[in-house]
Amino acid sequence: METPDTTTDAPDGTEAARTGIAAQDWATASADPQYRAAVVDLLGALAYGELAAFERLAEDAKLAPTLADKAELAKMASAEFHHFEQLRDRLAAIGAEPTEAMDPFVAALDGFHKQTAPSDWLEGLVKAYVGDSIASDFYREVAARLDSDTRALVLAVLDDTGHASFAVEKVRAAIDADHRVGGRLALWARRLMGEALSQSQRVVADRDALSTMLVGGVADGFDLAEVGRMFSRITEAHTKRMAALGLAA
Repeated sequence: METPDTTTDAPDGTEAARTGIAAQDWATASADPQYRAAVVDLLGALAYGELAAFERLAEDAKLAPTLADKAELAKMASAEFHHFEQLRDRLAAIGAEPTEAMDPFVAALDGFHKQTAPSDWLEGLVKAYVGDSIASDFYREVAARLDSDTRALVLAVLDDTGHASFAVEKVRAAIDADHRVGGRLALWARRLMGEALSQSQRVVADRDALSTMLVGGVADGFDLAEVGRMFSRITEAHTKRMAALGLAA
């Protein structure tokens, strides 16, 4: 039985036809056990990422210079935890045990956060804005190839929790007050970029079902050339965010 094509915006902004799994719902697409395993991996990685983001924002709030800033970070942390709950509940609904789905990604994500622990308030803001945005870009790229139900959930939990405008406002104000801050934060952002991309690549390489979905072999997966283009788009988006912060890429 053929699945009707639909059109949508591709990750690079062009209109593309949805075919294969991307044109199916979860009930149809999950009949493929390899695809189902890839989705469980993806949701597990996202769920732990949201839980870790909640913990990190709550910790970063201790560095906030004002009560208003503490309150803003607390609100963002609450939004991240709500996203975690959505992903946890979805994993349970499709018959996966949430903690088992998250467990394979704990070491890689904890390692990333350990290696990129901010030394002050501004570094924490840049990490939340730049580091989280790189991860979100990666997951949005993957979402374009998911079934309609899973895609809708992934895009919903990637909604900005307020990081962007808050971080841009605070970082640009700090640079205006002391231009020396810009150089230090630019170096920090470049380090975050390298670590985030390496971590994304490690996560994919370590999980067979997820890597197969990305490089082909599961219906509408990427080929290797498209993976290269995907990371190029992520790098271009990072450059634009650096400019928004007032930092040199």
